[in-house]
Amino acid sequence: MRSMEIITVTANDVEFTCLTAGEGPLALCLHGFPDTAHTWRHLLPELAGRGHRAVAPFMRGYAPTSIPVDGAYEGGALVADACALHEALGGDGDAVLIGHDWGAFPVYGATALAPGRWRRAVAMAVPPMASMAEAFLDYEQLKRSFYIFLFQTWAAEAAASRPGFIEGLWRDWSPGYDATEDVALVRRSLGDPANLAAAIGYYRAMLGTVPSTGRYAAEQAATGGRVPILYLHGERDGCLDAGLTARAAAFLPPGSRVEHVPEAGHFLHLERPRAVNDLVLDWLS
Repeated sequence: MRSMEIITVTANDVEFTCLTAGEGPLALCLHGFPDTAHTWRHLLPELAGRGHRAVAPFMRGYAPTSIPVDGAYEGGALVADACALHEALGGDGDAVLIGHDWGAFPVYGATALAPGRWRRAVAMAVPPMASMAEAFLDYEQLKRSFYIFLFQTWAAEAAASRPGFIEGLWRDWSPGYDATEDVALVRRSLGDPANLAAAIGYYRAMLGTVPSTGRYAAEQAATGGRVPILYLHGERDGCLDAGLTARAAAFLPPGSRVEHVPEAGHFLHLERPRAVNDLVLDWLS
């Protein structure tokens, strides 16, 4: 396995700490919640082995990346981060963008906003939001998504910091997967109350509990695009039911593809790394 290095790069006024491996065209890998850049530990070395400079930043607000001075956590800020990281890391038109969970949002937005920066893209575990128009009216999905609504309240930080909460999300979302190592890494990244509040801030911005900063209107509005996207979803996902992907293909750019990964939950790239890596590498080739 190729060794990974740690680098720091400033992009969009945020100091990002990143894991990186290899040399060549940029492969930017973005994590979600509750997770860290270490989620890409199986994929980064294989991307490097295929001739990519694979880079996985800790997302804005996730230590050791800095907390953004502008306090922006809306989706448009994540799109701006992806494009700024592309530039700061010396990316070109052969770059590829890969995102899981919250990291999937900038995959859709950045490839639509700046298609010339990206050759291909991969999104995992969260399909285009427009494809799930009625998802949160479904009783079973509402139960799965309780944390989104909890995170709009005063009790969010207190609940999320209690022993067992993050462990419970991983257990429910990826049944049968031993997340001990991953949860420890999350606890280290979000151990400071300011970092935990930042991670919860993504959800508060999503539902408008915290108003948009207005800085990222163009990035927020970017949809569609022409960069082909491979969308992957675990068949046993306990966060977003696999049935919610039924209309995903209709909301992806031409040439895109949707694949379900058997015997995998929400963290499919950690549960079935060989299967997911093969799908990703084949797509990017």
